Amino acid sequence: MYDLLKSRSAALRGEAVALARRLVMTASPSLHEEEAAACVTQAMREAEFDDIRRDEAGNVVGCLRGREAAPTLLLLTHLDTASPGDLSKWKESPFSGRVADGRLHGLGAADCKGGIAAQVCAMQTLKRSLLPLRGNIVVAVTVAEEAGGSAGTRVLLDRTLPALELKPSFAVLGEPTDLSLYYGHDGWTKILVTVQGVDPFHVNDAAHAIHADLQLLREQRAAHGGPDIAAAVPAVEDTGGVWRARMDVHRRLAAADNASDVAARVRREAELVAMSAGQGVVDAAVCEEDARLYTGHNARVARVTPPWRLDPFNPLMLRARQALAAAGLPVRAGCWQVGRPDMGTAGGVLMTEYDIPVIGFGPGEESQAHAPNESVSVERIAQAVYGTAAIAHALVGVPVCGWSSDEI
Repeated sequence: MYDLLKSRSAALRGEAVALARRLVMTASPSLHEEEAAACVTQAMREAEFDDIRRDEAGNVVGCLRGREAAPTLLLLTHLDTASPGDLSKWKESPFSGRVADGRLHGLGAADCKGGIAAQVCAMQTLKRSLLPLRGNIVVAVTVAEEAGGSAGTRVLLDRTLPALELKPSFAVLGEPTDLSLYYGHDGWTKILVTVQGVDPFHVNDAAHAIHADLQLLREQRAAHGGPDIAAAVPAVEDTGGVWRARMDVHRRLAAADNASDVAARVRREAELVAMSAGQGVVDAAVCEEDARLYTGHNARVARVTPPWRLDPFNPLMLRARQALAAAGLPVRAGCWQVGRPDMGTAGGVLMTEYDIPVIGFGPGEESQAHAPNESVSVERIAQAVYGTAAIAHALVGVPVCGWSSDEI
């Protein structure tokens, strides 16, 4: 079976790289992914998925139907990209799509357009291999992951897949893992701290004292390897006779942290600091914002990337390890570092809100995500096609090695 998958995936190497390159050359900033969605839709048509649709959020969803209603594997990537940031730090256009020195260059190459190409072409590999599927495979390329709090993923799970009578049994994220199997990460939340009062000097003094206290806490936590905090400089404004200072605080969430509880602790600490520094009413709460997706769908987004961990000895993880080993690919395990407040995956949404076991397997490197001059290895894309096909068949294919997916 693996020789067949390997030969079929090798034949698709050029198509996988070409798809990743087209996607990189098609801008898809978060909440504005329509053109790139059309590109993915066409690629799924060419791969002859059994069912292809774009849902109300703008997600592109393609299905391969098996012989039975379950299990269902969800292969999940996101279409949107982070902002390119300071263009002066880029050596060329973020949308160049240039292939040089064995790497594809451009915004989203690693996070996560190489992963999209790998997952779509992995399903094309399975189709061409004519290996029967017992269960189903859904490839979902979602919108609004970077700036929309995974709003596209929630629409997918709340509406789109139920309408298709499909319920994911497990999921594989195509996020950048450099072909390792990842099983979780810490999270982040964005907290809005406010100080209000009638005296602008007292409000300003209190807000800056809170900011200084948070900066000191950041230094102390960094020295002891604890959760990170990043606080923006407060901005003070007159809101019609009442002065108000606003400050965004990003707080790293460890596995046991709850975002609302963390915000409450920030508020209590800020109140104590404000009492000694000035007068004013202090509040702190998880930031919520409205997001309008490119289809016109509106979502209320809480700025929380939930932390999550799958047991590394979970049957999903073990089966994926076995599949990669049988395919002759390296078997490595780890977790994402999510070292900046703007980083994370939809894994927390899948695990904590929908109770779907999740792992990650993608061609990109995390160090390239959200970085100037982003790139991904062309060889890694090709290997990810083969590895993803092997994992998918191990999970929902008709057993060929003496084990059954009922064990998962």
